[in-house]
Amino acid sequence: MRFTDMSDNIIPIVKLRALEPEDLDILYRIENDTTLWDAGCTNVPYSRYTLHNYIADSTNDIYTDKQLRLMIENAEGEDVGIIDMMNFDPRHQRAEVGVVVMRRFRRRGYATAAVKELLGYALKTLNLHQLYVFVDSNNVGSNRLFSSVGFSKTAVLSQWLRIGKDYHDAILMQYFL
Repeated sequence: MRFTDMSDNIIPIVKLRALEPEDLDILYRIENDTTLWDAGCTNVPYSRYTLHNYIADSTNDIYTDKQLRLMIENAEGEDVGIIDMMNFDPRHQRAEVGVVVMRRFRRRGYATAAVKELLGYALKTLNLHQLYVFVDSNNVGSNRLFSSVGFSKTAVLSQWLRIGKDYHDAILMQYFL
């Protein structure tokens, strides 16, 4: 099942859901994929034990955990990735966004659909004021993704990200709900 957005792009239907113990293998693969580490702050692998405890201890309450991690499920019920709200600040009603779609599901619109779902949830359920993301200035796909769903580029942070031996600028993008 798919629907068309206002720009005539085909966007798949996705469901965002809480992590379950059965998601451990997917979480383990994503968290330990070293090709994704440059986009975040991780530089060490996670054990299955640590991730098992993370799933078990998560309350799925952004006010308690200061973050919310959700699985992205497609219309066929397949898990295609993970989307996060982290660095939640309840006083200022904002959170940072992160999204990872597993390699075999990329370039099918799942990230766009998941971010759109998250925007609706953040507005209607959590009553947040804004979501933001830091994107490597060289990451054309992520820049295109967040621009396409309405995030605005508001700042450039010079040499913010270390990738290998080089430093890259990060673009701060914000979405006001």
